[in-house]
Amino acid sequence: MRVISQHKLGGPEVFTIVDAPAPRPLPTEVAVRVKAIGLNPLEARLRAGEFPLLGRPPFVLGWDISGVVDQAQTWRFRPGDEVFGMPLFPRPASAYAEVVSAPALHLVRKPASLSHVEAAALPIVGLTAWQGLVDLGRVTEGDRVLIHGGGGGVGHVAIQIAKAFGAHVITTAGGSKRKFVEGCGADEVIDYTSVDFAEAVRDIDLVLDTLGGDTVERSLGILRPGGHLVTAVAEEDSELAAEFEAAGMRFSGIAVDPDPVALRGLVELVDQGRLRVHVEKTFPFERVADAHRLLDGGHLRGKLVLTV
Repeated sequence: MRVISQHKLGGPEVFTIVDAPAPRPLPTEVAVRVKAIGLNPLEARLRAGEFPLLGRPPFVLGWDISGVVDQAQTWRFRPGDEVFGMPLFPRPASAYAEVVSAPALHLVRKPASLSHVEAAALPIVGLTAWQGLVDLGRVTEGDRVLIHGGGGGVGHVAIQIAKAFGAHVITTAGGSKRKFVEGCGADEVIDYTSVDFAEAVRDIDLVLDTLGGDTVERSLGILRPGGHLVTAVAEEDSELAAEFEAAGMRFSGIAVDPDPVALRGLVELVDQGRLRVHVEKTFPFERVADAHRLLDGGHLRGKLVLTV
């Protein structure tokens, strides 16, 4: 099989397509013939060496996959089943490859309502949004929810999930993304290029932060008493947690993990027509460097996907 490897840290030019032995699944695992691979900003940072989650090269990036079961060492799936998921995260899944071995519990059946490209785009962003809003945030009907970065991968999915649970959704987004986030269901849009969200909203029940920086601390003043901020960026900041607690608010960090229950929840929303993941652009496997150049530029609407 072919894999996209890198033997040094750096820009998109470090990728090399090489031949490697196809992995054999262990008991409780499956080997998936990959059809599409979702790309995430995290992978660009790992490629460049911004933090050593995978150690030193050589390594193969990637977690989000959709494909067809090729071999099964489990009763959960059979060869020919179409599946998708985010196996092993944050441990290496080596998903930039034509075949990936994964625990069966980290995958679910792909619904007919999702193409392989759409399914590959969903896991990391969908699970982050679900675990942040539903599992930690306990979003419920009538909540006033602020989602920072509504035009991004996590943000545009989070808007739809919050709306599906009956929330009133406010989001920050650049002016060029207003129509996009409104199309996702946002009730109010704050153009962060011209408006300070900290002055524009009050009495928020739940904030989902995907941006980090000073956004978290500045969100403290917009929460109602007992309000809750969930961040996907500053999850280990104990000082911030203490500051929120002292002010009578709640602070939670989310480090996304594989979760078949949440994946099935996302599938249910997809089948109901209440959730769609937006794919900005697809690239063939061989053009991974071009895809990462676009990923490096940021400000994407939704996701980028490699097709295999």
